[in-house]
Amino acid sequence: MASGLNLIKLSVGTEDVSGLLEWQKTVAPRNQAAGFGSIVTHTTRMWPRREKELLDGGSIYWVIKGVVLCRQRILDLQERRGADGIRRCAIVLDPQMQRTYPQPRRAFQGWRYLEQADAPDDLGPAQAGEAELPLPLQTALAEIGVL
Repeated sequence: MASGLNLIKLSVGTEDVSGLLEWQKTVAPRNQAAGFGSIVTHTTRMWPRREKELLDGGSIYWVIKGVVLCRQRILDLQERRGADGIRRCAIVLDPQMQRTYPQPRRAFQGWRYLEQADAPDDLGPAQAGEAELPLPLQTALAEIGVL
């Protein structure tokens, strides 16, 4: 990865990586219907001030049930305006998701910057519907260095 800067974000309501992948499958058709193309996005209220660094190979790391479990490369940032006229940021994501070593994180609102030195390493590509170890087991294995 080229960038030293990433984002970290809670995936609220997601039970596991497969669930996040399944939810994102619904996003591309909605973007297509809205005229933005068949892209995967996550829309947020705040626009990252460090846009150039993020677009230099940065990723969004997803926190699921208090643990970082996966990441996706950030491909672009696009402006979106809702019916309320408020400017929002659509983070365009690579549809390919990479599993990461589980890394516990406390809850927070919105997103935060995440330096590459603090990000968990990759485990490999994630596939929708694949069997996953229970989250407590993944976390315990990561803590003892097995996973």
